[in-house]
Amino acid sequence: MKEVERIIRVDHAGEFGAISIYSAQRTVAKFLYKDIVDKLDEMLGHEKDHFKTFDNWLKKNKVRHCYALAFWSLGGYILGFITALLGRKAIWVCTNAVETTVLHHLDLQLSYLKMYETTAYEAVLSIKNDEEEHQKFGSLHGSNAKVYLPIKWVVKYSTKFAIWLSTKL
Repeated sequence: MKEVERIIRVDHAGEFGAISIYSAQRTVAKFLYKDIVDKLDEMLGHEKDHFKTFDNWLKKNKVRHCYALAFWSLGGYILGFITALLGRKAIWVCTNAVETTVLHHLDLQLSYLKMYETTAYEAVLSIKNDEEEHQKFGSLHGSNAKVYLPIKWVVKYSTKFAIWLSTKL
C-alpha cells in the first residue's frame, strides 16, 4: 500500500504544479495572446479537476500530501511564466513536453495499480484522456523547430526531476 500512496501523492503534487503552469501562462496570455485564453482556461479546469480527484483519494484513504507542494507550485509558475513570455508556440511546446513526460509516468503507474489497487487505478485512469488531449493539442500547435528544443528539454527534465523529488518527500 505504501507504493500506491506514493503514486497518488506524486500525481496530486503534479496536478498542483500543472495548475500553476497554466495559471502563469494564462496571466501572460491575457495581455499578449488573448485568443488562447479560453483554451488555457479549459486546460486549467481539467487540471483543477484532476487535483480534486487525487486530493479526495488522499483524504478518503487518510494519506498525507507530498511535502514538495510549494516546490511544485513555484516551479510550475516559473516554468509557465517563462514559456508564456517566449511566445504562444513555447506555451504549446511546454504543454507537449510536460504531458508527454506525464503520460509515460501514468502508463507505468497504471500497469502497477491495475494489479494492486482498484480505486487508485480508477483515479489515475480518469485523468488520462484529458492529459492525452493536452499533449496532442500541444504537439499540433507547438513547434519542432530547433529553436524550441531547449524549452522542450528543460521542461521534460524539470518535470522528471520534480516527479523524482516528490517520490522522496
